[in-house]
Amino acid sequence: MGRVAEIVTDYVLPIAHTEDLNLIDVEFIKEGSDWILRIFLENQAGDLTIEECEKVSRALSAVLDEEDPIDKSYILEVSSPGLERPLKTEADFERFQGELIAVTTYAKIKGEKEFVGILEAYQNNEILLKLKTDKTVKIKKDLIARANLTFEI
Repeated sequence: MGRVAEIVTDYVLPIAHTEDLNLIDVEFIKEGSDWILRIFLENQAGDLTIEECEKVSRALSAVLDEEDPIDKSYILEVSSPGLERPLKTEADFERFQGELIAVTTYAKIKGEKEFVGILEAYQNNEILLKLKTDKTVKIKKDLIARANLTFEI
C-alpha cells in the first residue's frame, strides 16, 4: 500500500465504522492523465447502496479538504468491490472458503504464477486451492501478489 493509501485509510476507517461498513481496500492510482482515489466498501448484507457510498464520499471529502494530505488533484470514487472482490486479510480468506478465486503470486510455484480454483482452506498463513485439474496447491499468504473472487474458470 502506498503512502497516500495508508493516510486515507486512517481517515476513512472511522467513517466506515460509523456507517457500519467494512473497508475493503484503498487505491491511489494514475489512470491516463488522472489520479484516482478509490475506496472500496461493503456492508454486512453484501449489497452496498448508492446512499451508503454517498455518505462516506461526502464525509471523507470534508476530511480530505480540511486535512489536505494529497498534493495532487484527484478524483474520489467510493464503491463496492464488485464481483471480483479482492481478498486481502485472513478474515477474507476464511470467509470465502468454498468460493472460486484467482491468485497471482510473486514467485513461481510448481512453474506457475497464476492460479484459479476453489479456496478449500486457510490456515497457518497459507491457502489451499483446489484447481480445475483436481490437483491442490498450497500458497503462503506472503507469496500472494493478488487474490480475488472470480466467477468463471
